[in-house]
Amino acid sequence: MKIVLQNLTKKFPARGRKSQGEVTAVDDFTCEIPDGELMGLLGPSGCGKSTTLNMICGLEKPTGGNIFFGEEDVTALAPELRGVGMVFQNYALYPHLSVRDNIRFPLENLKGKNKLSKEEMERRVMEAAGLVQIEELMDRRPKELSGGQQQRVAIARALVKMPRVLLLDEPLSNLDARLRLQTREEIRRIQKKTGITTVFVTHDQDEAMSISDRIAVMNHGVLMQLGKPQEVYDNPANLFVAKFLGTPPINVFEGTVENGMLYIGDDAVLPAGGVPDQKVWTGIRPEGFILKEDGPFACQLNRVEVMGRDVSIVSTHSACAGQTVRSIINAENRVDTGSSEVRFALKPNKVFLFHRDTEERILFDIR
Repeated sequence: MKIVLQNLTKKFPARGRKSQGEVTAVDDFTCEIPDGELMGLLGPSGCGKSTTLNMICGLEKPTGGNIFFGEEDVTALAPELRGVGMVFQNYALYPHLSVRDNIRFPLENLKGKNKLSKEEMERRVMEAAGLVQIEELMDRRPKELSGGQQQRVAIARALVKMPRVLLLDEPLSNLDARLRLQTREEIRRIQKKTGITTVFVTHDQDEAMSISDRIAVMNHGVLMQLGKPQEVYDNPANLFVAKFLGTPPINVFEGTVENGMLYIGDDAVLPAGGVPDQKVWTGIRPEGFILKEDGPFACQLNRVEVMGRDVSIVSTHSACAGQTVRSIINAENRVDTGSSEVRFALKPNKVFLFHRDTEERILFDIR
């Protein structure tokens, strides 16, 4: 089922004595999610991603704009009529019901021509349980399950009514790191097998990039960039997107372009053809550094962290907007830890320039 969001806007009344007017949670959000795609809705806390999800499922009414499922305008349609499956952050399982009864619950509320026989309900329950591989847990109560098992029950309950759209609101945030990894792989497997159009809300960029067909990055209710995860990582539209994606995060420096050359501090680090003379923000991905004794970019060496196949060089630079510069190089390289200075050449495709005021991306010719 294709989802189309047209100029979607949500405003809430301001709270507090000193606040007046309205707060815009989602601002003119427009995007299209093709049938069968898993889209990651990504951004920091408070950016409007959960509000967007709630408008898609009908729990929030838009202040403006429209929502289409296929060719059908569902903007004013009641939530129970939209054919949506929702998985919440806290799972929202009924503690007094067994796993079987929790999964079956949505089917028991079907009325009229949609009402199912007990046999059909049991068939659907077991089919959903099989998808998430919890058939042996059907008689347990939620308190007898691990966090990952509870998550699977919540997903099965959302899938049992055969929804047109599946919505996941930060479903992994309550799990430990190893279980998060396992469960996000499981979500991707289930989504691929069912082919249900899915929107996955998270603030964790690793989660979004690892399982999404495309990601939509939001900030302050505004869609910053939409695209395939690797494309967005390699070609951020602005400084916010560049800083939000990537682990370790991108290194940001105060830079200057003069006569077609990029300077960081006093170092002429890279040609920047086609860019007028100006002050810029310079972003360098951690993997964009090449250890080189006579490299043009000098930093003050702090320490070296061995990570197995890679080495992380932690250094400082007076023009760095953060406290440290983190450079990831191959472990085969040898760093002179007795030196106070480390020098690098830079990979041009891992260096990004941004306007100092607007923070929009500035493209330059890579020679």
